[in-house]
Amino acid sequence: MGRLLVDGRDVANLMLADTWARRARGMLGRRRLPEAMWFVGEASVHGMGMTQALDVAQLDADGIVVAVHVLRPFGLVPPRRGAVDVLEAPRGSFERWGVRTGSRVARDDGTGSGPGG
Repeated sequence: MGRLLVDGRDVANLMLADTWARRARGMLGRRRLPEAMWFVGEASVHGMGMTQALDVAQLDADGIVVAVHVLRPFGLVPPRRGAVDVLEAPRGSFERWGVRTGSRVARDDGTGSGPGG
């Protein structure tokens, strides 16, 4: 587990979905959703099997938000030109954190790695 940075501000605990198994599970079937989940190498996501809406940001290779969506249960966020990763969080999180198109997000795992890290 690491931390999520938005425009240089530390805002939340972050789970990294960087393997096929972690990406496949995502936020599905969790009693309590993680504060934020970063899907590495995914340009789109779906809400199949989800019971609540999520905030979704599509990110370019530098961690710049290229699009922001609300993913409703059983909905779909299609791929977007330039997007290479996806950030998900419980609905309402992005408003609190100030995540919008053009924001820069980064992962901090204590080593300074990750886009913007």
